[in-house]
Amino acid sequence: MNSYDIIKRPVLTEKSYAGIPAKTYTFEVAKNANKVQVKKAVEEIFGVKVENVTTAVVKGKLKRQGRTQGHTPDWKKATVRLTKESKAIEFFESLS
Repeated sequence: MNSYDIIKRPVLTEKSYAGIPAKTYTFEVAKNANKVQVKKAVEEIFGVKVENVTTAVVKGKLKRQGRTQGHTPDWKKATVRLTKESKAIEFFESLS
């Protein structure tokens, strides 16, 4: 699996913005990716050193349109904390 297949997109929420000064970043990742694969993918794509990775599966929500209802798909979220001596990810620096 390619590194760009593992990291799908950054998650940009109020909670994820609060972690940027502490070098903690949140990404949507592939559901079958484990912590080791996420760590290697972030280090390869952004050129940083990762200290810790936590993952969580986010359950889809119930969505209704009239009397028809369905669920949004489940997705996996990874929170990545960089080491103190590592440089910050440039994409997130412009956001804080």
